[in-house]
Order: sequence, then C-alpha cells, then structure tokens
Amino acid sequence: MSQALPRTRRAAGAVFGALALTDAVLAAGPQRWQRARLVTKPLLMPALAASTRGEGRLLGAQAFSWGGDLALLGAGRRPFLAGVGSFFAAHLSYVAAFRARSTQPVLATPGRRRFLAAGAVLASGMALAAAREDRVVAGPVGAYGVALATMVASAAAIDPDHGRDRVLRGAALFLVSDVVLGLRTFVLGEEGAASSALEGVVMATYTAGQWTIAEGLRR
Repeated sequence: MSQALPRTRRAAGAVFGALALTDAVLAAGPQRWQRARLVTKPLLMPALAASTRGEGRLLGAQAFSWGGDLALLGAGRRPFLAGVGSFFAAHLSYVAAFRARSTQPVLATPGRRRFLAAGAVLASGMALAAAREDRVVAGPVGAYGVALATMVASAAAIDPDHGRDRVLRGAALFLVSDVVLGLRTFVLGEEGAASSALEGVVMATYTAGQWTIAEGLRR
C-alpha cells in the first residue's frame, strides 16, 4: 500500500499535466474548441488534489479553486461573481497554509509592505476598470485583488526551510495569471484571436502556479 500510493499520486500528477497543457491549448484556440473545455477545465483541480498529500488547508484552497473554475465556465455577472468569491476563499485558504509555515509577520519587511501597497493600488485600478463594464462587480474585483496580493506576500513570508522559494514562484505565477485575466476582461476586451491567445496564457500560468504551490507545500 505504501508503494502504491506514491505511484497513484505520480499518475494523478501526470494526468494533471496533460490536462493543463490540453486546456491551455484549447483556451488559446478558435471558438469551436471551447466546448471541449467543459471536460478539461473541471478535471484540473481534482487531478491536482489527487496528486497532493492531504493537508487540509491546501486541499481547501484547491477545492475553492475548483469551484471557481466551474463558475467561470459560465457567462454573465452571476457566474463571474461566483468565480471571484470562490477564488477569494481559495486565497484565504492559501494564506492560512502559508502562515502555518512562517515564524514572522507578513508585514515584517519593507519589501512585503511595499508589495502589499502596490497590490492595493493595482486592485483599485482593476476595480475602476471593472466598474466601466459593470459597477456591481467593481467592489468584489477590488477585494479579490487585495486577497491575491496578500496571498503572494504571505508566500514570501514562509520560512526558507519550509518551501518558500517554490511556493513563492507558484504564487507569482498565479498573480501573473490573474493580472493577464483582468487586462483581457476589463481593458483589452474578450473578442478576437488576441483575446483567445491571452486566455491560453491565463490558463498556462494558472495551472503552473497551482502545481508549483502544491509542490512547495508538499516539501
């Protein structure tokens, strides 16, 4: 049993990698490919969770991320807000997991304080951009941006011998994914081949970030 379990995890990790690559390619492709993502995208986080050692806060973050993935398959305000709420909860779960591996306050260094201030400014800018499309979503988008910045700063506060470098790389990839998503959704628009290409970037960085965080927390 002890040998079978790691093999099962490795197999699940390979499945996640194949799904992540396939979904990113589909996301970047023409509109007729998008229906296939109704299969690939919902399977991403379950596959990753199956490859992860069962730490409760990490699994909670992955479960909320799965809920966000499902919600964002829909169109319109309600699915969008449900997705934002799910990922907000995912980031809070990640913060809790990261704080359990840290012996110092998040705000202990000037660098992290400056990063959080910059994150708040970026979140406010994205909220203003969102308000041009729909004022109802502006507040949730701003709050989500602050939670995202807090997640990255909390990753930077992990003790060096508790997986900090890998977790921080994953958190940074997650940040890149969401910044690109915000620009695509609220600034550049969601029509055309360029938008599809950006969606491919969003999914590639998102899945790489989730995987890297999970690997860091497993150490």
